Amino acid sequence: MNYEEMLKLGREKLPEETTGGDRFTIPKVKGHLQGNKTVISNITQIVSILRRPIELVAKYIEKFLATKSVIEGNFIIFNTKLSSEKINERIQMFADEFVICKECGKPDTQLGKNAGVYVLTCSACGAKYSVKTKL
Repeated sequence: MNYEEMLKLGREKLPEETTGGDRFTIPKVKGHLQGNKTVISNITQIVSILRRPIELVAKYIEKFLATKSVIEGNFIIFNTKLSSEKINERIQMFADEFVICKECGKPDTQLGKNAGVYVLTCSACGAKYSVKTKL
């Protein structure tokens, strides 16, 4: 068997799709309803991926879902019934605004505060800009 035949055989055995292997994947929320409250049990895992304070993430979700929350250890408890889709959507919006660099699209950023304004600094490309959202 020559090289061309082996190459053709190898290509035929490749899967149709391959995963992107993205190193920045935000886990989906895990939780349950407790009466009229929504309890998220994996919030510490999510904020460790985002590399942002749990209080900031909670405040962002509270603002956009018009609810209040309480942080208790590894849990966050929202004072209303919320669907996991809505929470996941808001966490993704938070990441797009407070984590992902607008210039290079990488999550290698640090968040600081200067004169009451959040400033995002990218370690990968050096971009530095203010975040528009008021929390």
